[in-house]
Amino acid sequence: MNTVPLSLEHLIRPNTIPSDHPPVLFMLHGYGSNEDDLFSFAAELPAELFIISIRAPYTLEPFGYAWYAINFDAAFGKWSDDQQAIESREKIVAFMDEACKAYAVDKTNITLLGFSQGTVLSYAVALSYPEKVKNVVALSGYINEGILKEDHGNKGCSHLNIYASHGQVDQVIPVEWAQRAPEFLKKKGVSYRYEEFPVGHGVAPQNFYSFKSWLEERI
Repeated sequence: MNTVPLSLEHLIRPNTIPSDHPPVLFMLHGYGSNEDDLFSFAAELPAELFIISIRAPYTLEPFGYAWYAINFDAAFGKWSDDQQAIESREKIVAFMDEACKAYAVDKTNITLLGFSQGTVLSYAVALSYPEKVKNVVALSGYINEGILKEDHGNKGCSHLNIYASHGQVDQVIPVEWAQRAPEFLKKKGVSYRYEEFPVGHGVAPQNFYSFKSWLEERI
């Protein structure tokens, strides 16, 4: 099945269990990667899901893509371009609406699966627009409150389900950043599972099977 021309480049894996309006999973890759990365999981994920892997909008030289710039400054250290991240948040939300219509999937049963920077954006979309998202799989990332919509505190999130995991020896995003998520989610009334694995910045096999099992129970 060929992709439909939409506002963001993407790959699809249609559901193999027939359905008029299948549940949909959107994949958001990490900094410097592309839509092929997480798509390698697609063949192993539930057959009920229509899977859409999105390419981030900002190009990195010499290759790869990003949801927002990460700048390295001698004086200030590493910092993220929150304005670009907010712009990407809005682009993802618009793309989700387009894709749900174009592929006739169930817009009331949306899962976001992110890795690293893609997780930062998955959190931002789900917590800013909880009415649009049912589940989030948040791998090796963290919640950046600076890119949430200003009115996010007024929105109910009790229906949201979030699986979050992190490597205990992650050298890219400190595990302490990820460990802040449970308390934040608890205050929002979000149902969540948080797990850590003895790995670096990546997804261990046991991590994959854990979130897959979690997802199968919720779609």
